[in-house]
Amino acid sequence: MTETRRQDTDGTPRPVAARRPGGRTARTRARILEATLHLVARDGIAGLRYEEIAELAGVHRTSVYRNWPDRDELVTAALLQYSGTVELEDTGDLRHDLVDYLVALAELLSTTTGRAMQRVIQSARENPEVALPVDRIFERRLGRLQQVVDRAVARGELPPVDGYFLAGLLTGPVHLYVSRGLRPFTRAEAERITDVVLAGLRHTAG
Repeated sequence: MTETRRQDTDGTPRPVAARRPGGRTARTRARILEATLHLVARDGIAGLRYEEIAELAGVHRTSVYRNWPDRDELVTAALLQYSGTVELEDTGDLRHDLVDYLVALAELLSTTTGRAMQRVIQSARENPEVALPVDRIFERRLGRLQQVVDRAVARGELPPVDGYFLAGLLTGPVHLYVSRGLRPFTRAEAERITDVVLAGLRHTAG
């Protein structure tokens, strides 16, 4: 790293820390990824055009090509950068934690990130390059859910249950509410879904 020098008032040179390299490049890449996510949310992967990405990001088209010559790699990078993972807390009260989780999930699905995720999921099965990061995101969420559920089972709050099965029961209605948009997804709805699912699991385990 080179060092520039300035002069004090008496004319004595003094060192000045050089500007770190990559700052401008990092900002450019961030703008490109954000623009990509917005366009995927609007048009899906099939309609993604580098010219539009560059225009929305305020950069030259060559900057997009230089950083991500492959479109699938660009979508993957944007998805991982802005996946907005919903955190599932573990306070010791499973019902409360699941209700909070569903409310947060509904909020995420209503954002640009959430809409882009839905678009990518729709095409992921036909595109292995994009399916991989999608799977990584869901595996991370599922792993956290399974941890919380296992602790609840150990406390006697719930019979043993597979996290993937429970996630489907809980989050399926949330996706339906948000995608249809016929009425808002409220905390009351999250509580109703959670209560029905937990009651069903306990009943069938008896």
